[in-house]
Amino acid sequence: MAGSRIGRLRRVGVITGAVTALLVGLGITVAVNAQAAAGCRVAYSTASQWPGGFNGNVAITNLGDRINGWSLVWTFPSGQRVTQAWNATVTMSGSQATAVNAGYNATIATNGTVSFGFNGAWSGTNTAPTSFTLNGVACTGNVGGTPTSAPPTSTPPTSAPPTTPPPAGNAMAAVAAMQPGWNLGNSLDAVGADETAWGNPRVTEALLDNIRAQGFKSVRIPVTWSNHHGAAPSYTIDAAWLNRVKEVVNWALADGFYVMINIHHDSWQWINTMPTDRTNVLNRYNALWTQLAAAFRDSSSRLVFESVNEPQFTGASDEAQSITLLNELNTSFRSIVRQSGGGNASRLLVIPTLHTSADAARVDPALSWFTSTNDPNLIATVHYYGYWPFSVNVAGGTRFDSTVQSDLTGAFDRVYNAFVSRNIPVIIGEYGLLGFDRHTGTIEQGEKLKFFEFFGYYARSRQLTTMLWDNGQHFGRTSFQWSDPELIAQIKSSWTTRSGTASSDQVYVPRTGSITSKSLTLNLNGTTFQRLSQGSTNLANGTDYTVSGSQLTLTASAVTRLVGDRAYGVNTNLQAHFSQGVPWRISIITYDPPVLSNASGTTSSFAVPAQFRGDQLATMEAKYADGSNAGPHNWTSFKEFDVAFAPNYTANTITLTSAFFAEVNDGARVTLTFHFWSGTTLTYYVTKSGGNVTGSTT
Repeated sequence: MAGSRIGRLRRVGVITGAVTALLVGLGITVAVNAQAAAGCRVAYSTASQWPGGFNGNVAITNLGDRINGWSLVWTFPSGQRVTQAWNATVTMSGSQATAVNAGYNATIATNGTVSFGFNGAWSGTNTAPTSFTLNGVACTGNVGGTPTSAPPTSTPPTSAPPTTPPPAGNAMAAVAAMQPGWNLGNSLDAVGADETAWGNPRVTEALLDNIRAQGFKSVRIPVTWSNHHGAAPSYTIDAAWLNRVKEVVNWALADGFYVMINIHHDSWQWINTMPTDRTNVLNRYNALWTQLAAAFRDSSSRLVFESVNEPQFTGASDEAQSITLLNELNTSFRSIVRQSGGGNASRLLVIPTLHTSADAARVDPALSWFTSTNDPNLIATVHYYGYWPFSVNVAGGTRFDSTVQSDLTGAFDRVYNAFVSRNIPVIIGEYGLLGFDRHTGTIEQGEKLKFFEFFGYYARSRQLTTMLWDNGQHFGRTSFQWSDPELIAQIKSSWTTRSGTASSDQVYVPRTGSITSKSLTLNLNGTTFQRLSQGSTNLANGTDYTVSGSQLTLTASAVTRLVGDRAYGVNTNLQAHFSQGVPWRISIITYDPPVLSNASGTTSSFAVPAQFRGDQLATMEAKYADGSNAGPHNWTSFKEFDVAFAPNYTANTITLTSAFFAEVNDGARVTLTFHFWSGTTLTYYVTKSGGNVTGSTT
């Protein structure tokens, strides 16, 4: 994370990946068979096991006709449960597990094999299942009925489970055990006198206890050191600051977290000057890591070190020089830690790509560095804040569409293919949306929820461990409550399963005129639609709504009842329930087209009077009379939400910011087009004259 109190220097398409991994390991193999002119062989193995948890792997070999779409069902004999899965969606009903294919591995050719992995929980014993059904037919180990060979004996491991989490050297399993993760952002990484410099309170043990209770298994603790050490040549870290970092780290370790610490905002404060100040930067960096390695050499193996956050190099001659400098830092970091002895000899070390980016130009050189070290205890990291126009709401990027989805799958596929497929685990060390730095409402709620639903699902499918960036805007540091319960419910659900969504979470109904039926397209995401409810009351299928394929239609009579007296705004919320995951909220909203009014003001304070009348603003275009784009980001007519303009639904205004007028030609009339979520568009005109602004509807 790089930047100011809630802002950071970010770039398009950056991802940090965490690999929840499944290692092919010891365990039980059972040969059984599947369905439909068919047969299959299933190999079930326990890759690693520790008190209360284990990693499992399932491989399905199709011995019969080609299969297009599969569902594998088994029952755990000792009550085990799947808590997280990848390359398949796994749901539990009591002790019965059902694994359904991902989109990319639905087809199994004759004699072809697909596999998926999972993390599981157990108590007492961890006896392996011995029977499976594929697509509803019992697997019998043959094609057509008679086993082709006797199935191998299936017995549980005879050795006692280890008393610690996955041991050193098992990086994939350790990173899998770190899922999900959370960032303690804008605290120990704050640039200032202490951890409160960016407005957050001091970190407490209770905060970490409550984060653990939320289901997080790892915590990344970013630390900025630049204001907390002495001068060259020793660069001695302030004892009080180091002790404070140790205190917070030890609280987290005592809670059972995996913990990651790093050198954070130093990356853009002084490390970035390495192209012109190589010797001093390297000496300072080495001195800090020498002290940190010594300070934590005997800490739990659940403490991991990250070399540097979002590495960047100002004034580098080209990308190749930046990569060379980063390789030098990472090589030095690894050598210092490994040579410091103690637990550091095998401690897990986290290595970023340049800019912590998942672009191929950054991933490929990082892979070369990993390969050259031949160190099994390394983890790759990238960050992911989404497709930039969507992530900040600029250039018309208001919806979670195929472009946004493709950016995500491309990034995750690249790190999977480069690292995970080679047993190099990946952590997405930060994820979120960049618009959150200004306001969590920059991206419309339903579109935001669809992004996080797909993010969690696809990260699981690519075996990436994820760490939510939270600078205090998500989980209250003293209230211990989530600011957006709907968002965190979707995020938590995505850790284990998929949820159904829809084309929108809003149904707009005009305040006047006749009421008609309203339709939405359901995104089933591998689920099945079950029912529609209003609170605890189910709506009547066929009378209140119909479902045809993926089309959900509310009848005119139901809409009439739901809007009531047709007051502006949300009249009621419905919930679409699916076979798994969280329900999808559908807000029934009464509106009239908004009304704008003439206004005057200054470039530092100009607001368009707006009667929103139940509607909400999606985006704004700005053009000159000749059709060219006006304002910031003049490569697009669509301006950035909360940067160039911002609605205020309480004050009934739309503010045009000083940043917008700073890039508007003096004396040139600008045509603004406001796009609302109801589909309404309104035109407005503004003219800047020196420091003054006039606005009109005509």
